[in-house]
Amino acid sequence: MELRVLNYFLTVARERTISKAAEVLHLSQPTLSKQLKDLEEELGVQLFIRGNREISLTEDGVYLQNRGKEILSLVDTTTTNLQKNEIIGGEIRIGGGETQSFQVLSKILNKLITDYPDVNVHMYSGNADDVKDKIDKGLLDFGLVIDPVEKQKYEYLSLPVSDNWGILVNEQHELAQSNAVSPKDLKDQALLISSQSLVNNQLSEWLGGNLSNYKIVGSYNLLYNASLLVKEGSAVAFCIDGIINTKDSDLVFVPLEPALHSTISVIWKKKQIFSNASSLFLKMLKESR
Repeated sequence: MELRVLNYFLTVARERTISKAAEVLHLSQPTLSKQLKDLEEELGVQLFIRGNREISLTEDGVYLQNRGKEILSLVDTTTTNLQKNEIIGGEIRIGGGETQSFQVLSKILNKLITDYPDVNVHMYSGNADDVKDKIDKGLLDFGLVIDPVEKQKYEYLSLPVSDNWGILVNEQHELAQSNAVSPKDLKDQALLISSQSLVNNQLSEWLGGNLSNYKIVGSYNLLYNASLLVKEGSAVAFCIDGIINTKDSDLVFVPLEPALHSTISVIWKKKQIFSNASSLFLKMLKESR
């Protein structure tokens, strides 16, 4: 598959019509249609459902669209990093969960983009499972993860910081005035928990080893949307302190008792070949500890 043809496919998938895509690509409609037909024949699958007004994607088409975006992103990043190899420049791609500990990385990144104008930083927000998946695919250079996380197949660096767990509740909730909450305080509460698999295990241990004894009403990937549900009044969200700014809001953070802490690590793929910008970032991160 040629990258040029892959770009044609992604343009048609985005524009939804051959005519609009041909205009964007500066091609004739017959030429573009033939390229797409040849692509389907090469792959042996149908990628489009051709309607009267718009084109929609088949299941195989959606798969190619998602992977095609990743492929072209890798190509762009690789080209940029190679072209800027003689100077400190290129892209640093970092993913991370919601944590104030990202401030440790932010100080280093700020110095890099200030001192080296050819450095570009791309940040992705997601939980540990999302971040590891993108590192495995080569779409991220580094991941900031909240332990516990399986790190055996990665290089990693533990940061000298930790996060504190607690609950987020509406200020009118019965637990909002508590100095801390214990497992028995949460026995009959409607609980929201992080969807990150190992964090659920950590919370399960804190709750006594069996989540089925509690009323788990849902899960969340990133906390902001869950906080909107909490604002409505009844739900209680397990979360890390400092992610949601509770000042001048309807929300209150209450710590856990006994306290529950999570360490923070930066991970990257073993034997990873970095751009000189990413290499310098890692060097500065190690020196900052």
